[in-house]
Amino acid sequence: MVQLTLPKGSAPKKGKEWPKPDGAKNAKAFKIYRYSPEEGGNPRWDTYWVDMDKCGPMVLDVLIYIKNNIDPTLAFRRSCREGVCGSCSMNIGGHNTIACTKGWDEVAGKSITIAPLPHLPVVKDLIPDLTNFYAQHAYVQPFLKTDTPEPEKEWKQSEEQRNELNGLYECILCACCSTSCPSYWWNGEKYLGPAALLQAYRWLIDSRDESTGERLDDLEDPFKLYRCHTIMNCAQVCPKGLNPAKAIAKIKTMMVERVS
Repeated sequence: MVQLTLPKGSAPKKGKEWPKPDGAKNAKAFKIYRYSPEEGGNPRWDTYWVDMDKCGPMVLDVLIYIKNNIDPTLAFRRSCREGVCGSCSMNIGGHNTIACTKGWDEVAGKSITIAPLPHLPVVKDLIPDLTNFYAQHAYVQPFLKTDTPEPEKEWKQSEEQRNELNGLYECILCACCSTSCPSYWWNGEKYLGPAALLQAYRWLIDSRDESTGERLDDLEDPFKLYRCHTIMNCAQVCPKGLNPAKAIAKIKTMMVERVS
């Protein structure tokens, strides 16, 4: 029977509330998920009051400010700060996104809740364990596979063929889409998820790739591909504006066409 409640010991409890900064005329509360395996016990929600006049415009700026000025124990991932690496993906105000391009003033409410990506095991605080996610990406073999001898210079593509990859290659593997997908929540070990399947389609339609049949064979499975029910959460949360559900639908069409 499916368990619809959190396992014992995993429900977050109320944590520490840090005081409002003295003299702040524009203070805002941030409710942040905290968990440390070294400490043990339940996760908790810590509340931080931040003087927004001393902070940058993005949620990542807030997290960096908290770590530098309030609580150095707060753990989160970040790198490029330009929406390119996907490292700072997390759940902000109930929606998966990347913190470096999400303005704190875009999140409604008197306080802002920040949590790690849902479904995934938590390494610490806002850092999820992406081991399975990356293994699924590796499974689709995201690289060019050819039988033709390698050309002296480069594999050529027409402008039209190159344009076919638009809306696919821009994926930054932030995992926002996969971790917003209910099918992935329930079947994460078997269903490849929106991000991996978007990458699979990117190589399936690359005019230079010569392993289309083999790639489709690898996806021909009751779970790997067909757990997608076109709920569209993936397209709604993608910080790059991509549509994994559309790519998955096109893979299904390719499956049908090769046997018809």
